Amino acid sequence: MIGIGIIGAGYFGAIHARAIAVVPGARVAAVCRQDIDAARAFAREHGGTAHAHWQALLDDPAVDVVLIATPHHLHAEMAIAAAQAGKHILLEKPMAPTVAECDAINAAVERAGVHLMVGHVLHFALPCLAAREIITSGDIGRPVLGSSWLIKLWMEANRQPWHLSRQTGGGMLLTAGIHALDRLVWLMDGPVAAVSAMAGTHFHDQEADDTALMLLRFADGRIGQVASVGYRNGGVGFAMDLVCEAGALRLDFDQGVAIGRGGAWTPVPNSIEPDWAQRAVEREWQAMLALIAGTGPNPADGAYARHLIACIEAAGQSERSRREVALPATPTRIPNSG
Repeated sequence: MIGIGIIGAGYFGAIHARAIAVVPGARVAAVCRQDIDAARAFAREHGGTAHAHWQALLDDPAVDVVLIATPHHLHAEMAIAAAQAGKHILLEKPMAPTVAECDAINAAVERAGVHLMVGHVLHFALPCLAAREIITSGDIGRPVLGSSWLIKLWMEANRQPWHLSRQTGGGMLLTAGIHALDRLVWLMDGPVAAVSAMAGTHFHDQEADDTALMLLRFADGRIGQVASVGYRNGGVGFAMDLVCEAGALRLDFDQGVAIGRGGAWTPVPNSIEPDWAQRAVEREWQAMLALIAGTGPNPADGAYARHLIACIEAAGQSERSRREVALPATPTRIPNSG
């Protein structure tokens, strides 16, 4: 039985705890939250020993794997310490706010010989899995152009003060828009070579962005665009279109996947499910256990997650310079989910 320690036993930590409860071979062994009373209440509901300090959780011999679901600016310190403690790591996205921090995490993981998977949960969401299967089959050819967007309420119930500052890794793009970026890069199945972007804070009184538009130039010349919008009042949009060599693909989290050919859209059966996010986190933990056991690949490794942060870092540079920014030429393998 693999013992899992949850650092960040809050809103999203509870989603993970519910997923762990239904995954064979896994259990919550320890939980951590600065408010020890809240940590104890969490442990009573989900299991495990309650800790007030994350270092104490890393010292807990019952913990084999650490989930880090904390504010973004804390990821690097915690992930590096977890690796040094010999713990495998499931690190919530974004991997870290900067490429330099991602590099430090990857170096620590390599030195320690532990497994790191970054929680890009859309790699396990049924609509994305269905889209990936269609693309991999070759039925509609390779994606040539993609457009991906996430438009949502920014000041939702679980928004915290640290989300509003660049210094703590906040902003809509790092917090939520990264899902739209990840989905596009993963399904286009190739690394990005250059980024141009416009970003700003158009709806809220905060330092970090609530709006960004990115144009991606892939290394092989294909192109894509990403919209990340945290509105004050509006309606949710969480979808994407891929125009492929022999057809088109539309992915929508309300409607599922559809294939476009001959001027019409045909729905793909069984490409959506109720409570898709919870089911995706369950698949994520199944993949993590398979990775540790050596029976499955790493669906979102540190190199891939770093590449997404490099894209976002380049977007910031582009916004400031008003120019396209080239990414350093580093080989990036786009992971599969199987």
